[in-house]
Amino acid sequence: MVSKAEIMDESSISRAIIRIAHEIVEKNKGVEDIALIGIQRRGVPLAKRIARTIKEIEGISIPVGILDITFYRDDLSMLAEHPLVNGTQIGFSVNDKRIILIDDVIYTGRTARAAIDAVMDIGRPKAIQLAILIDRGHRELPIRADYIGKNVPTAKSEVIHVKLEEIDNENNVVISDLEKTIAH
Repeated sequence: MVSKAEIMDESSISRAIIRIAHEIVEKNKGVEDIALIGIQRRGVPLAKRIARTIKEIEGISIPVGILDITFYRDDLSMLAEHPLVNGTQIGFSVNDKRIILIDDVIYTGRTARAAIDAVMDIGRPKAIQLAILIDRGHRELPIRADYIGKNVPTAKSEVIHVKLEEIDNENNVVISDLEKTIAH
């Protein structure tokens, strides 16, 4: 992958997480009945970071779940013959909770739609909200994030790569050209 530009460094990711955590607390008038669900893969460490930050702000631990949307994707037939399944781990009831889905990038809106479908199959939440580190535009579905770390207008020929310490051993967000990503 040949990076064109670094969009966020470690400190700007941290600031975005702190801001999102504060916005979640403010919009929901506290943290009662709130649970975070990270979408596999990079939404999971982001959800855990936001939960830690909310605990620092409010002094209350909120539940964090892990959601694998592999079998809810509308492009499942276009994925590998045996798609990699990372597993869903939600150790709490979603019923009557304000669920905040967390992912790294929103693009077409299809991942968010699949995540909403998956949560609705588990139970009936009071509300579902969406927190995203990067909104790159180009929606194909009428879905928007409630909490956004950074808006990054992109061309469809560009790719956003979110790298997190927990998965990639570094913290940054870079943009590259799709053609150059495929060529390398």
